Amino acid sequence: MKFLPLPFIALAVIVGVKASSANIDWSAHQWQAPGPNNSRGPCPGLNTLANHGFLPRSGTNITIPMILDAMDEGFNVQPITILRASAKLGLLTTDNIDNFDLQGLALHGTIEHDASLSRNDFALGDNIHFNETIFTTLNNSNPGVDYYNTTSAGQVLVQRLEEDKIANPNLINTQKEFFVRVGESALYLSVMGNATTGVAPKQFVQIFFREERLPLEEGWKRSDVPIDDDTLSFVTDEISNVTTWEPSGAVVCPWIHLQPEGRVTLVQG
Repeated sequence: MKFLPLPFIALAVIVGVKASSANIDWSAHQWQAPGPNNSRGPCPGLNTLANHGFLPRSGTNITIPMILDAMDEGFNVQPITILRASAKLGLLTTDNIDNFDLQGLALHGTIEHDASLSRNDFALGDNIHFNETIFTTLNNSNPGVDYYNTTSAGQVLVQRLEEDKIANPNLINTQKEFFVRVGESALYLSVMGNATTGVAPKQFVQIFFREERLPLEEGWKRSDVPIDDDTLSFVTDEISNVTTWEPSGAVVCPWIHLQPEGRVTLVQG
């Protein structure tokens, strides 16, 4: 199956960010567990960046330039299409004009989605915090080796969706959710492993999800290869080609919340 971006995401506006830095002062970015008053959301990547101080450790007042800069500095992820779109969509989760909190990203149906690899569905309970039971599908994949790859990532997406169809008969599974799930899988492989092959050590990926920490002590290094639309397209296509995805459920047209009060708009295309 060929991976196709959604039209509304392809129209994301390019936002300029500073050039990637080859030298990161890691002493200024030591991991700190979030405190009780810190905001964290359903995205392990953004939570990790906040835990390391690439984003405000409070997890509040996050702006689009902050997101793009943090992804660049922490992961060497360039302002790729899916990242620009996701950062812009974050503003729909708040009534603030130009900033949002990480916890607000749990607004169902904007960036947050059903059949997550590490969170429960909104309809089933806590869709913010890491869920070890759900993570088991990814954690136990690709048995017999110490790495995950695009084949295992695609198989995990298929298995998670089948599991979720049973657990949540009302799950939302349109092209939009598929696009986001594949993109997220490509990012965890690229950020935690080899950006050009989509192979990542299991230990790094597991720490990333479970602890929302960069596994620096275990040997992880920020990608030397800039993660851009070209590298990510290869990984997403490889993942997508493994899946057997089809839309399912009562909702077949992509939809999105336009504001936290709950207004829903169908996304045509």
